[in-house]
Amino acid sequence: MRNKPLLVLFVTIFIDLLGFGIIIPILPIYADELGAPSWLIGLIAASFSFMQFLFAPFWGGLSDRIGRRPVLLYSILLVALSYLIFANAFTLALLFVSRMLAGVGSANVSTANAFISDISNPDNRAKNFGIVGAAFGLGFIFGPPLGGFLKTHYGIEWVGYVAALLAGLNLIMAFFLLPESLSEKNKNGPLFPNPFKEILSIFPRTNIRSFMLIQFIFVAAFSMMQITASLMWEEHYDLTEAEIGYVFAFVGVSVALIQGTLIGRLTRVFGEQKLFIAGHFFMFAGLLSMPFVPVNWFVPVELLSLLAIAFGSAFFTPTLSSLLAETAGKHEQGKIMGLLQSVGSLSRVVGPFLGGALYGYYYYVPYITAALLMLLTATIAVYIVRNKLQTKRAPQGAP
Repeated sequence: MRNKPLLVLFVTIFIDLLGFGIIIPILPIYADELGAPSWLIGLIAASFSFMQFLFAPFWGGLSDRIGRRPVLLYSILLVALSYLIFANAFTLALLFVSRMLAGVGSANVSTANAFISDISNPDNRAKNFGIVGAAFGLGFIFGPPLGGFLKTHYGIEWVGYVAALLAGLNLIMAFFLLPESLSEKNKNGPLFPNPFKEILSIFPRTNIRSFMLIQFIFVAAFSMMQITASLMWEEHYDLTEAEIGYVFAFVGVSVALIQGTLIGRLTRVFGEQKLFIAGHFFMFAGLLSMPFVPVNWFVPVELLSLLAIAFGSAFFTPTLSSLLAETAGKHEQGKIMGLLQSVGSLSRVVGPFLGGALYGYYYYVPYITAALLMLLTATIAVYIVRNKLQTKRAPQGAP
């Protein structure tokens, strides 16, 4: 990776997701040890995504006003502070504060996406988004086993201290290596926009509204799978917790490899639009087949279902960001990318609750529902590509 800014962004997002992954397996257990009832454990877990939802448009809009570099530095510092608080969170109140502050800082993905848009051209935009998107998969690969190892052998304090150390190293790296990418600053608009109001404000813009709707439904459906898969594999396939971790690692590795090595080539061969649509159908096939795999065929059939999901996610995320960046104006890249992340964060609040409720009816209901939602988003995606984007890209004077 010869592009230093891209490398710094890769590390920034990787550490954001590594910290999130470190916390995932131990947060419910630790909150329970502190005496939290189950509803409060869910609330603490959801607070991270909810704060991301609230602050993503703030960071994105602020980066349009003062530049990408200072916003990334401030947000990385907040992430480091959040893990220092977590290391000393011996009360539920401090635990809550640490997760909320981590969500605020980790909302910087919107600014990172805007940075990528600044330094990319149409030929390498999807590839650049895919390289940084691979950081998400890697964070989920290494985070959970690292968090479990640290808590088991060194205690909860060192989970926070190690995560804070990584964020601190990231801050130093960004300070010395990350240049400013924004050539023209835009100081118009509110400094702290209401994310709900901002989302509603783009409704008259049909293309952007459609992309945001697809993002919300797609991420919510994916989150429904994430929250229920562990339960299903343990209860119906007799997998141990360690085996479940390996399965999630398989998905993470697959997404990282696809986004990091294949997206650029496949985009050149098939184009962003086709990959964007294909991602929905891969996800549909994987979600629909997951709960119906016979127990004795978990390997390899269930892994094939998960590989389809990995392809779906790997195709969808960078192409959606790239197509949306192309649709939005140059002066509002930070704002629009911030809204995209806000919509995704809101989905990650709604999806797990919906998935858990549907799982209570019967274990395969969340997967059927999520697969049907994929068909809905695929329909919207095909409509955008055929009737909106093609019209926009038609040369002037064309019929």
